Amino acid sequence: MTENVFYVVDVFAEEKYAGNQLAVFTQGHLYSDDEMQKLAKEMNYSESTFIFERESSGNTFKVRIFTPEEEVPFAGHPTLGTAYIIVKEILKSPVPEVVLDLKVGKIPVSIAYDEAGEVKTLTMKQVQPVFGAGLDAKTAAEILTVPAEEIDDRFPVQEVSTGLPFLIVPLKTLQGIKSVKVNQEKFSQVFDRLTARAIMVFCPETYEEKNTLNARVFVEYYGIPEDPATGSANGCLTGYLLKYNYFNSRQIDITVEQGYEINRKSILRLSGSMEEEKINIFVGGRVIPVFKGQLV
Repeated sequence: MTENVFYVVDVFAEEKYAGNQLAVFTQGHLYSDDEMQKLAKEMNYSESTFIFERESSGNTFKVRIFTPEEEVPFAGHPTLGTAYIIVKEILKSPVPEVVLDLKVGKIPVSIAYDEAGEVKTLTMKQVQPVFGAGLDAKTAAEILTVPAEEIDDRFPVQEVSTGLPFLIVPLKTLQGIKSVKVNQEKFSQVFDRLTARAIMVFCPETYEEKNTLNARVFVEYYGIPEDPATGSANGCLTGYLLKYNYFNSRQIDITVEQGYEINRKSILRLSGSMEEEKINIFVGGRVIPVFKGQLV
């Protein structure tokens, strides 16, 4: 009889219960689409993932991702958390890379190990970013309920997608970040101009000197007011920073702190480069196991 188990992991966390939790089901073939959606809603994490068959050659696995409300083509922390479970619970041996075959495409995840052979960090290579519509600073400020002067107008307010679109908004100060309160009604009034239904704000001031940027991600449209750690949004941010030369460099290697305002401190490691029009994006961090469960 197949063991009908699932695992909960904490992604981008520096300690347990700090980052973004995820439920990973290792026997996706046992469930219908409707059952997967119901399980994701019951788990009530930002996303739940379901692992299906392994391809005949290599370490490539088909994976589907569900929020409590719907299936999505890509999400960052579920990609890393699922890769961790593939290595630890399915392959059960160190490998340098696994590939997740998602609806957005095949996403390679590289794995670094410590001296004891335990997984230290995981890093995913995201697909090429797509840059969409923009908003004027005044409208963005009204949506965020911040003074217009808090918007860093040296850079655009623009939607970016590496599979899941986010409206990226550059702010000037940590105080501005802390004061953000999304007016969802005003945000919905511009939906016809955007594909993004989530907002990422960031600024160069941080709580901890070791970090490069502070960020917050608001995803009320997907059933959660604020996300403590968002790999897909930070992948979009990496593309944005490179395209608009935020650090006056065609290469970046930085750390982003997220979730600090809601006491869910998370650290994401972003790196990338821009070569002509091609943008290479890598997002990494830690994954911490929380518990193993079984459905009855």
